[in-house]
Amino acid sequence: MKDKVTIHSLKKQKHAGQKICMVTAYDATFARILDEAGADVLLVGDSLGMVVQGNDSTLPVTVDQMIYHCRAVSRAAKRAHVVGDMPFMSYQTSIDEAVKNAGRLVAEGGAHSVKLEGGAEFSDVVRAIVRASIPVMGHIGLTPQSVHKMGGYVVQGRDEDTARRLLEDAVALQNAGCFAIVMEGVPLELAKQITARLDIPTIGIGAGKHCDGQVLVCYDLLGFNPNFKPKFVKRYADGHGLVKAAAEQFFSEVRDHSFPDEDHSFRSTTLRVIASNPDVVVSEREDKEKSGIYGVPV
Repeated sequence: MKDKVTIHSLKKQKHAGQKICMVTAYDATFARILDEAGADVLLVGDSLGMVVQGNDSTLPVTVDQMIYHCRAVSRAAKRAHVVGDMPFMSYQTSIDEAVKNAGRLVAEGGAHSVKLEGGAEFSDVVRAIVRASIPVMGHIGLTPQSVHKMGGYVVQGRDEDTARRLLEDAVALQNAGCFAIVMEGVPLELAKQITARLDIPTIGIGAGKHCDGQVLVCYDLLGFNPNFKPKFVKRYADGHGLVKAAAEQFFSEVRDHSFPDEDHSFRSTTLRVIASNPDVVVSEREDKEKSGIYGVPV
């Protein structure tokens, strides 16, 4: 196994010109698979509010829910750096509350760092969390927790004034101690300028090829939602079709009595007659399994 990814190795990747691969994960099974596939960073995103919980935004997600999912992902990740999202209103109310909640994501959730949305206005929050020895990843551009303020999920920084503010936000977050910054929904020309200006890595999502790395929601890149087709997402599999076809085959075999068959059933060495029905007999043929009932030693 390759060495564990840290905030320091991510910075080295930037300066070596080695792209950083980040993807979301919300449970142990996906975390294990994505970790084995070579993810540098696993983001336990508050996007789970939409793709896991079925909400129409990330706003309802709570700190306790984030801790739950962080714990599952951190248990399975062997190499990747695990980042836990700080959900809506977990850091906006006060610096003390922000530090407390960031600490919970690390101490209770097992995250290696936290991510929060917003620019220069949260510099003091970032400094306080970093001062508590918790690494912070910033997030600027299209920030989903500010969807109502932005008037929807729209690209940010297309005019000169907003572009300048995003550049200033990025520099402010770096100066406050962020080890990396996510740029979402930003024109590629602006993302290129910000990436060149910063000493810390930039991770893009809908921000073009010039960022130091890229991130996608795992369900999006796997094609689990055929109705979600944003410009920045590339599907690398037909997950929806694959899962649907497998489930349909299972249902069909159950209904036509072909599953379970002999190969998927257990036998017993003891002849037993069920008292309530003397006609029901369990065969004397011995099962070959030498371990526990489901293949796990007991």
